Amino acid sequence: MRVRTWVVLCVLVLVAGTGVWVVAQNDFAVREVEVSIPGPKQPLKAVLALPEEGKGPHGLVVFAHGDGAADAGRDGFYRPLWEAFARAGYASLSWNKPGVGGAPGNWLDQSMDDRGAEVEAALDWAKKRPEIDPRRLGLWGISQGGWVLPKVAGDRTDVRFMILVGPAVNWLRQGEYNLRAELRGQSTLDAELRRRAAQIRLLEKGVSHAEYLASGLDDPPMSKDRWQFVLRNFRADVTDQLPRVRVPTYLVLGDHDRNVDVKETEAAYRAALPRDLLTVAILRGGSHSAAKHELDSPDSIRGAITAVAAPRSLYVPGYLDALTAFVNKHGH
Repeated sequence: MRVRTWVVLCVLVLVAGTGVWVVAQNDFAVREVEVSIPGPKQPLKAVLALPEEGKGPHGLVVFAHGDGAADAGRDGFYRPLWEAFARAGYASLSWNKPGVGGAPGNWLDQSMDDRGAEVEAALDWAKKRPEIDPRRLGLWGISQGGWVLPKVAGDRTDVRFMILVGPAVNWLRQGEYNLRAELRGQSTLDAELRRRAAQIRLLEKGVSHAEYLASGLDDPPMSKDRWQFVLRNFRADVTDQLPRVRVPTYLVLGDHDRNVDVKETEAAYRAALPRDLLTVAILRGGSHSAAKHELDSPDSIRGAITAVAAPRSLYVPGYLDALTAFVNKHGH
């Protein structure tokens, strides 16, 4: 009986200790403030993540999400990044996509230019805030955000730097690359490529959702909102915007990215941006999102546990420190 009591006590201590450790791993050195930003079409339901340490006014990094529904913190995925920027004396600003988490609107109604207009509205709003230094503004974007931020950076004179993670160059080529990567070595690849080509022909004709459904191409088919979103954006290509970028740019690419052809992206950015403005990081073992590729999968149990128990550890070693270093170098 005495032995069993000690075993139970040891288990309780272990569980309690693990709980304390998990809480500590989810304690970030930022203070999150919910704010409402006047947007171009509707208010933006946003989070301003301020550094816990250091006196303001702080610099600011404005975030641009990738594809899909997303709340301001991307389900907590952004908090380690907010902390990394806070170490450089920068706040972070991100918002729920329209229609997500109580925000008005529908993100599937947006073009890439619409998303860029939101970023510009957020920058204009932030410059009037007492906590923010209007002379120190930067941009961070991931994936689809790479079709949004270069135009913003090229249009404005008040942006000091830009960080892009896993951006593509051309919407259609990105989609084909992703399809080939997902089906590499499978017998269904040729049929899927033919289906995709037929889908592109429908997009180029601008057919209605009803006509798309009648084609029977996809099973299950896209929703009406998703079809119209793709129809609105499938010609996206950042090539013409890149030569207009004249701010230090940090291009972060994972060597295990299955979504984007990182070689094409790197070549396009090197061809368009002056060498002294472009820093390229190829993350060994990095996924599309700069996470460790073995953890960045919907089916990864380790990834799910890590996201809860040690979210900073999701990322490739050195990535978070590199964000701090880049902002320290170019944001002051």
